[in-house]
Amino acid sequence: MLIDGHGRKVNYLRISLTERCNFRCQYCMPEKPFSWVPKENLLSFEDLFKFVRAAIDEGITKIRLTGGEPTLRADLDRFIQMICDYKPDIDLAMTTNGYLLAPIAKQLKEAGLKRLNISLDSLRPEVAAKIAGKDVLANVLKGIEAALEAGLKVKINMVPLKGLNDNEIVDILEYCKDRGMQVRFIEYMENVHAHSDLEGMHGKEILERIKRRYTIHKIGRQGSSPAFLYQLEDGYTFGLIDPHKHDFCESCNRIRLTAEGYLIPCLYFDEAMSIKEAVQKGDIDEAVRILRLVLANKPKENRWSEETSEASSRAFYETGG
Repeated sequence: MLIDGHGRKVNYLRISLTERCNFRCQYCMPEKPFSWVPKENLLSFEDLFKFVRAAIDEGITKIRLTGGEPTLRADLDRFIQMICDYKPDIDLAMTTNGYLLAPIAKQLKEAGLKRLNISLDSLRPEVAAKIAGKDVLANVLKGIEAALEAGLKVKINMVPLKGLNDNEIVDILEYCKDRGMQVRFIEYMENVHAHSDLEGMHGKEILERIKRRYTIHKIGRQGSSPAFLYQLEDGYTFGLIDPHKHDFCESCNRIRLTAEGYLIPCLYFDEAMSIKEAVQKGDIDEAVRILRLVLANKPKENRWSEETSEASSRAFYETGG
Protein backbone atom coordinates (compact mmCIF):
# COMPACT_ATOMS: atom_id res chain seq x y z
CA MET A 1 0.00 0.00 0.00
CA LEU A 2 1.21 3.49 -0.87
CA ILE A 3 0.65 6.19 1.76
CA ASP A 4 1.75 9.81 1.43
CA GLY A 5 3.15 12.05 4.14
CA HIS A 6 -0.34 13.14 5.19
CA GLY A 7 -1.78 9.65 5.60
CA ARG A 8 -3.65 9.58 2.30
CA LYS A 9 -3.79 6.29 0.42
CA VAL A 10 -2.41 6.72 -3.11
CA ASN A 11 -3.76 4.24 -5.64
CA TYR A 12 -4.02 6.36 -8.82
CA LEU A 13 -1.18 6.80 -11.32
CA ARG A 14 -1.45 9.29 -14.18
CA ILE A 15 1.08 8.70 -16.96
CA SER A 16 1.88 11.39 -19.52
CA LEU A 17 2.98 9.43 -22.60
CA THR A 18 4.21 12.47 -24.51
CA GLU A 19 4.32 16.24 -24.19
CA ARG A 20 3.55 16.53 -27.91
CA CYS A 21 0.12 17.77 -28.91
CA ASN A 22 -1.56 18.39 -32.26
CA PHE A 23 -3.64 21.25 -30.79
CA ARG A 24 -2.46 24.64 -29.59
CA CYS A 25 -5.27 25.43 -27.18
CA GLN A 26 -5.36 28.95 -25.84
CA TYR A 27 -5.55 27.77 -22.23
CA CYS A 28 -2.60 25.39 -22.51
CA MET A 29 0.24 26.23 -24.92
CA PRO A 30 -0.92 28.53 -27.75
CA GLU A 31 2.55 29.89 -28.55
CA LYS A 32 4.58 26.67 -28.25
CA PRO A 33 6.20 25.67 -31.57
CA PHE A 34 5.28 22.29 -33.01
CA SER A 35 8.33 20.47 -31.73
CA TRP A 36 8.93 17.45 -29.55
CA VAL A 37 11.30 15.93 -27.06
CA PRO A 38 13.76 13.57 -28.82
CA LYS A 39 12.57 9.97 -28.70
CA GLU A 40 15.68 8.88 -26.85
CA ASN A 41 14.75 11.19 -23.96
CA LEU A 42 11.44 9.39 -23.44
CA LEU A 43 10.94 6.23 -21.49
CA SER A 44 10.12 3.36 -23.83
CA PHE A 45 6.88 1.50 -23.29
CA GLU A 46 8.97 -1.39 -21.98
CA ASP A 47 10.62 0.81 -19.34
CA LEU A 48 7.32 2.52 -18.49
CA PHE A 49 5.78 -0.90 -18.00
CA LYS A 50 8.56 -1.93 -15.61
CA PHE A 51 7.50 0.93 -13.35
CA VAL A 52 3.77 0.39 -13.92
CA ARG A 53 4.09 -3.26 -12.93
CA ALA A 54 5.93 -2.32 -9.73
CA ALA A 55 3.40 0.43 -8.98
CA ILE A 56 0.52 -2.03 -9.36
CA ASP A 57 2.30 -4.44 -7.01
CA GLU A 58 2.62 -1.57 -4.50
CA GLY A 59 -1.10 -0.80 -4.60
CA ILE A 60 -1.96 1.23 -7.72
CA THR A 61 -5.44 0.19 -8.90
CA LYS A 62 -6.24 3.02 -11.33
CA ILE A 63 -4.16 4.31 -14.24
CA ARG A 64 -4.92 7.18 -16.61
CA LEU A 65 -2.91 7.76 -19.79
CA THR A 66 -2.51 11.43 -20.70
CA GLY A 67 -0.22 13.77 -22.64
CA GLY A 68 0.22 16.13 -24.38
CA GLU A 69 -1.94 14.06 -26.67
CA PRO A 70 -1.47 10.34 -25.96
CA THR A 71 -2.80 9.17 -29.34
CA LEU A 72 0.31 10.70 -30.95
CA ARG A 73 2.40 7.96 -29.36
CA ALA A 74 2.84 5.04 -31.76
CA ASP A 75 1.73 1.56 -30.68
CA LEU A 76 -0.50 2.92 -27.93
CA ASP A 77 -2.69 -0.18 -28.04
CA ARG A 78 0.40 -2.35 -27.38
CA PHE A 79 1.15 -0.48 -24.15
CA ILE A 80 -2.47 -0.76 -23.06
CA GLN A 81 -2.35 -4.49 -23.77
CA MET A 82 0.84 -4.86 -21.69
CA ILE A 83 -0.85 -3.31 -18.67
CA CYS A 84 -4.08 -5.26 -19.05
CA ASP A 85 -2.31 -8.57 -19.57
CA TYR A 86 -0.57 -8.03 -16.24
CA LYS A 87 -3.65 -6.77 -14.38
CA PRO A 88 -6.87 -7.46 -16.31
CA ASP A 89 -9.09 -5.74 -13.75
CA ILE A 90 -7.05 -2.52 -13.62
CA ASP A 91 -9.16 0.63 -14.00
CA LEU A 92 -7.47 1.93 -17.15
CA ALA A 93 -8.59 5.22 -18.67
CA MET A 94 -7.24 7.86 -21.06
CA THR A 95 -7.65 11.60 -21.60
CA THR A 96 -7.55 12.75 -25.22
CA ASN A 97 -8.56 15.60 -27.49
CA GLY A 98 -10.26 12.99 -29.70
CA TYR A 99 -8.84 14.27 -33.00
CA LEU A 100 -7.11 10.99 -33.93
CA LEU A 101 -9.47 8.72 -32.04
CA ALA A 102 -12.00 7.51 -34.63
CA PRO A 103 -9.73 5.00 -36.48
CA ILE A 104 -8.28 3.50 -33.28
CA ALA A 105 -11.12 3.56 -30.74
CA LYS A 106 -12.09 -0.06 -31.33
CA GLN A 107 -8.54 -1.40 -31.06
CA LEU A 108 -7.94 0.56 -27.85
CA LYS A 109 -11.10 -0.97 -26.38
CA GLU A 110 -10.02 -4.45 -27.48
CA ALA A 111 -6.58 -3.91 -25.92
CA GLY A 112 -8.21 -3.24 -22.57
CA LEU A 113 -8.95 0.49 -22.32
CA LYS A 114 -12.14 1.03 -20.32
CA ARG A 115 -12.86 4.74 -20.18
CA LEU A 116 -12.13 7.99 -22.00
CA ASN A 117 -12.25 11.65 -21.11
CA ILE A 118 -12.50 13.73 -24.28
CA SER A 119 -12.09 17.51 -24.51
CA LEU A 120 -14.93 19.32 -26.26
CA ASP A 121 -14.90 23.08 -25.78
CA SER A 122 -17.33 24.06 -28.52
CA LEU A 123 -19.90 22.64 -30.94
CA ARG A 124 -19.24 25.49 -33.38
CA PRO A 125 -16.45 24.83 -35.89
CA GLU A 126 -15.15 28.39 -35.90
CA VAL A 127 -15.05 28.63 -32.10
CA ALA A 128 -13.43 25.23 -31.72
CA ALA A 129 -10.82 26.29 -34.29
CA LYS A 130 -10.10 29.53 -32.44
CA ILE A 131 -9.59 27.72 -29.13
CA ALA A 132 -7.56 24.80 -30.53
CA GLY A 133 -5.56 26.72 -33.11
CA LYS A 134 -6.88 24.76 -36.10
CA ASP A 135 -10.03 23.22 -37.59
CA VAL A 136 -10.70 20.27 -35.26
CA LEU A 137 -14.41 19.86 -34.53
CA ALA A 138 -15.42 17.36 -37.22
CA ASN A 139 -12.66 14.92 -36.24
CA VAL A 140 -13.37 15.30 -32.53
CA LEU A 141 -17.08 14.53 -32.99
CA LYS A 142 -16.21 11.49 -35.12
CA GLY A 143 -13.86 10.35 -32.35
CA ILE A 144 -16.59 10.66 -29.73
CA GLU A 145 -19.06 8.66 -31.80
CA ALA A 146 -16.45 5.97 -32.55
CA ALA A 147 -15.62 5.64 -28.85
CA LEU A 148 -19.28 5.22 -27.95
CA GLU A 149 -19.77 2.66 -30.73
CA ALA A 150 -16.75 0.72 -29.45
CA GLY A 151 -18.36 0.44 -26.02
CA LEU A 152 -16.02 2.78 -24.18
CA LYS A 153 -17.42 4.82 -21.32
CA VAL A 154 -16.99 8.48 -22.27
CA LYS A 155 -16.91 11.67 -20.23
CA ILE A 156 -16.59 15.09 -21.82
CA ASN A 157 -14.43 17.93 -20.47
CA MET A 158 -15.26 21.56 -21.27
CA VAL A 159 -13.32 24.67 -20.21
CA PRO A 160 -15.74 27.65 -20.37
CA LEU A 161 -14.03 30.91 -21.37
CA LYS A 162 -15.68 34.32 -21.34
CA GLY A 163 -16.26 35.76 -24.78
CA LEU A 164 -15.35 32.51 -26.53
CA ASN A 165 -17.56 29.55 -25.61
CA ASP A 166 -19.39 30.67 -22.47
CA ASN A 167 -22.68 30.80 -24.41
CA GLU A 168 -22.38 27.07 -25.25
CA ILE A 169 -22.42 25.66 -21.73
CA VAL A 170 -26.02 24.44 -21.97
CA ASP A 171 -25.55 23.31 -25.59
CA ILE A 172 -22.69 21.01 -24.62
CA LEU A 173 -24.55 19.77 -21.55
CA GLU A 174 -27.50 18.79 -23.77
CA TYR A 175 -25.23 17.23 -26.41
CA CYS A 176 -23.76 15.01 -23.68
CA LYS A 177 -27.11 14.28 -22.04
CA ASP A 178 -28.56 13.09 -25.34
CA ARG A 179 -25.69 10.60 -25.73
CA GLY A 180 -25.51 9.33 -22.17
CA MET A 181 -22.17 11.00 -21.44
CA GLN A 182 -21.34 12.96 -18.32
CA VAL A 183 -19.92 16.43 -18.94
CA ARG A 184 -17.51 18.05 -16.51
CA PHE A 185 -17.09 21.81 -16.64
CA ILE A 186 -13.55 22.72 -15.64
CA GLU A 187 -12.60 26.16 -14.40
CA TYR A 188 -9.77 27.66 -16.40
CA MET A 189 -6.48 27.04 -14.58
CA GLU A 190 -4.21 30.09 -14.82
CA ASN A 191 -0.74 29.18 -16.05
CA VAL A 192 2.15 31.08 -17.59
CA HIS A 193 1.94 29.13 -20.86
CA ALA A 194 -1.66 30.15 -21.66
CA HIS A 195 -2.84 33.13 -23.71
CA SER A 196 -2.59 36.20 -21.51
CA ASP A 197 -6.01 37.61 -22.46
CA LEU A 198 -8.06 34.61 -21.35
CA GLU A 199 -10.72 34.98 -18.69
CA GLY A 200 -12.31 31.87 -17.29
CA MET A 201 -15.62 31.43 -15.50
CA HIS A 202 -16.04 30.64 -11.83
CA GLY A 203 -18.10 27.62 -10.91
CA LYS A 204 -20.99 29.71 -9.63
CA GLU A 205 -21.16 31.53 -12.98
CA ILE A 206 -21.26 28.23 -14.86
CA LEU A 207 -24.06 26.98 -12.61
CA GLU A 208 -26.03 30.18 -13.12
CA ARG A 209 -25.96 29.64 -16.89
CA ILE A 210 -27.37 26.14 -16.44
CA LYS A 211 -30.00 27.33 -13.95
CA ARG A 212 -31.49 29.59 -16.61
CA ARG A 213 -32.88 26.46 -18.25
CA TYR A 214 -32.77 23.71 -15.63
CA THR A 215 -33.39 23.11 -11.97
CA ILE A 216 -30.29 21.53 -10.48
CA HIS A 217 -29.58 19.73 -7.22
CA LYS A 218 -26.28 19.19 -5.45
CA ILE A 219 -25.00 15.63 -5.12
CA GLY A 220 -21.43 16.21 -3.93
CA ARG A 221 -18.11 14.51 -4.52
CA GLN A 222 -17.79 10.79 -5.04
CA GLY A 223 -14.66 9.26 -3.56
CA SER A 224 -11.48 11.12 -4.48
CA SER A 225 -12.82 12.64 -7.69
CA PRO A 226 -12.08 16.37 -8.11
CA ALA A 227 -15.53 16.88 -9.66
CA PHE A 228 -18.45 18.11 -7.55
CA LEU A 229 -21.56 16.50 -9.02
CA TYR A 230 -24.96 18.06 -9.71
CA GLN A 231 -28.18 16.51 -10.97
CA LEU A 232 -30.94 17.76 -13.23
CA GLU A 233 -34.57 16.93 -12.44
CA ASP A 234 -34.55 14.13 -15.04
CA GLY A 235 -31.67 12.42 -13.23
CA TYR A 236 -28.83 13.47 -15.56
CA THR A 237 -25.64 14.25 -13.63
CA PHE A 238 -22.83 16.62 -14.56
CA GLY A 239 -19.67 17.68 -12.81
CA LEU A 240 -17.89 20.89 -11.93
CA ILE A 241 -14.15 20.98 -11.25
CA ASP A 242 -13.08 24.02 -9.25
CA PRO A 243 -9.30 23.91 -8.78
CA HIS A 244 -9.32 27.15 -6.76
CA LYS A 245 -10.64 25.17 -3.82
CA HIS A 246 -8.61 22.81 -1.67
CA ASP A 247 -11.44 20.54 -0.54
CA PHE A 248 -10.63 17.81 -3.07
CA CYS A 249 -6.98 17.92 -1.97
CA GLU A 250 -8.00 16.30 1.31
CA SER A 251 -8.75 13.04 -0.49
CA CYS A 252 -6.10 13.28 -3.22
CA ASN A 253 -4.95 9.81 -4.23
CA ARG A 254 -2.81 10.71 -7.27
CA ILE A 255 0.79 10.58 -8.38
CA ARG A 256 1.95 11.66 -11.84
CA LEU A 257 4.67 10.28 -14.11
CA THR A 258 5.95 12.21 -17.14
CA ALA A 259 7.11 10.68 -20.40
CA GLU A 260 10.70 11.50 -19.43
CA GLY A 261 10.41 9.63 -16.15
CA TYR A 262 9.73 12.38 -13.61
CA LEU A 263 7.42 11.62 -10.72
CA ILE A 264 5.38 14.69 -9.79
CA PRO A 265 3.50 14.77 -6.47
CA CYS A 266 0.96 17.48 -7.37
CA LEU A 267 -0.22 19.13 -10.58
CA TYR A 268 0.53 22.60 -9.21
CA PHE A 269 4.02 21.88 -7.91
CA ASP A 270 7.28 22.01 -9.85
CA GLU A 271 9.17 19.62 -7.59
CA ALA A 272 9.86 16.22 -9.14
CA MET A 273 12.21 13.26 -8.95
CA SER A 274 13.28 11.00 -11.81
CA ILE A 275 12.94 7.23 -11.95
CA LYS A 276 14.37 7.08 -15.47
CA GLU A 277 17.88 5.88 -14.62
CA ALA A 278 16.59 3.32 -12.14
CA VAL A 279 14.12 1.65 -14.52
CA GLN A 280 16.51 1.73 -17.47
CA LYS A 281 19.06 -0.11 -15.31
CA GLY A 282 16.38 -2.53 -14.17
CA ASP A 283 16.73 -1.37 -10.55
CA ILE A 284 13.05 -1.50 -9.71
CA ASP A 285 13.70 -1.43 -5.96
CA GLU A 286 15.35 1.98 -6.43
CA ALA A 287 12.43 3.20 -8.54
CA VAL A 288 10.02 2.18 -5.78
CA ARG A 289 12.22 3.90 -3.19
CA ILE A 290 12.02 7.13 -5.22
CA LEU A 291 8.25 6.70 -5.53
CA ARG A 292 7.89 6.41 -1.77
CA LEU A 293 10.15 9.44 -1.23
CA VAL A 294 8.07 11.56 -3.62
CA LEU A 295 4.90 10.47 -1.82
CA ALA A 296 6.42 11.29 1.57
CA ASN A 297 6.96 14.86 0.30
CA LYS A 298 3.57 15.15 -1.44
CA PRO A 299 2.01 18.49 -0.39
CA LYS A 300 -1.13 18.66 1.69
CA GLU A 301 -2.81 20.99 -0.80
CA ASN A 302 -2.09 22.85 -4.02
CA ARG A 303 -0.65 26.37 -4.18
CA TRP A 304 -3.45 27.77 -6.28
CA SER A 305 -6.40 29.63 -4.82
CA GLU A 306 -8.67 32.60 -5.32
CA GLU A 307 -6.61 34.50 -2.75
CA THR A 308 -3.48 34.55 -4.89
CA SER A 309 -2.80 35.84 -8.38
CA GLU A 310 0.03 33.36 -8.86
CA ALA A 311 -0.18 31.43 -12.12
CA SER A 312 1.29 27.97 -12.23
CA SER A 313 4.58 27.62 -14.10
CA ARG A 314 3.98 23.90 -14.56
CA ALA A 315 3.40 23.05 -18.23
CA PHE A 316 0.13 21.10 -18.07
CA TYR A 317 0.96 19.48 -21.41
CA GLU A 318 3.82 17.71 -19.63
CA THR A 319 1.79 16.46 -16.69
CA GLY A 320 -1.57 15.68 -18.24
CA GLY A 321 -3.75 18.10 -16.29
